[in-house]
Amino acid sequence: MDKNKYSYSLPGILLIAGLLATSPLVAQEYQTPRTVDGQPDLQGLWTNDTITPMERPASLSDRAFLTPEEISAMERNVAERRTFADNNVVVEAGGNVGGYNQIWLDSGDTVLSTGQTSLIVDPPNGRAPLRESAAAVRDYYFAHVEDHYIYHTVWDRCLTRGVPGSMLPAGYNNAYRFIQTADTFTIVYEMIHDVRTIHLNKDAHIDDKVKLYMGDSVGYWEGDTLVVETRNFNDRGMIASSSAGARLKAVPVTEDLHVVERFTRVSEGTIMWSATITDPEIYTQPFTISMPLTRDDEYVMYEYACHEGNYAIPNILSAGRAKEREAAGSP
Repeated sequence: MDKNKYSYSLPGILLIAGLLATSPLVAQEYQTPRTVDGQPDLQGLWTNDTITPMERPASLSDRAFLTPEEISAMERNVAERRTFADNNVVVEAGGNVGGYNQIWLDSGDTVLSTGQTSLIVDPPNGRAPLRESAAAVRDYYFAHVEDHYIYHTVWDRCLTRGVPGSMLPAGYNNAYRFIQTADTFTIVYEMIHDVRTIHLNKDAHIDDKVKLYMGDSVGYWEGDTLVVETRNFNDRGMIASSSAGARLKAVPVTEDLHVVERFTRVSEGTIMWSATITDPEIYTQPFTISMPLTRDDEYVMYEYACHEGNYAIPNILSAGRAKEREAAGSP
């Protein structure tokens, strides 16, 4: 494995440097703590709930950062909208009852501390370079969710959110526990209760005939930054599974998906995380997601019992069969 070939584009490097420089949580002379093995200490419970969107809104054009006034307005609008939604739930007979009430959600009420306009920081326009053919597959999946379970996202099916999807903010359960040993780095995800162990003493990936939902990860240190390279994916997952992924929700991946993540602790309470995604059949070029993770030692991670209460999939498929019977004139 050539550890020097995986790097950001120049715009990505400059923008991530800007994120670090503008974050109010980053200390200029911060000394990264060490584990008993001498590694940079990334352990702890980290969260990333946010209202910052995956892709930059068109109204912000080529601007990478929000102004203080825009941040205040966005956060105020979210607070007002959620208060209105909670206090004005009226459903007419036979109408759509919608999803969870806001009280059950925990998607955050602030933008990222960096003030960035989107989670995607490269390309410079803050948008994923999605191929039209991949968007067409996504749209086909959405149009056929009543036909077969394979058209539902892997999160809807309670399987996994994949890599790097498991690190992306969602409507709730945005917590991650990092555990280190001398030769492993383990992430316990609150959502879907995935556990991912990244080996730090491997020089190569498993045989490329072996394909996995979360791929095969190999980690190594570049100074104080943990770099994790993941490949050997199957073609059944997705980058973004939740509505927080906007137009990237349910976009498929191929077996050529390749992800490079970077974890850098920049203050006592902040880790900068990024993921560069390459999948030539799906995207016209690599793109990079970056965001701060915030330490929260008071946060409590509970069991995420997904399969046990997952009535949505059988209900949606049952609705499809009911429509077929109705169309055929059968009871």
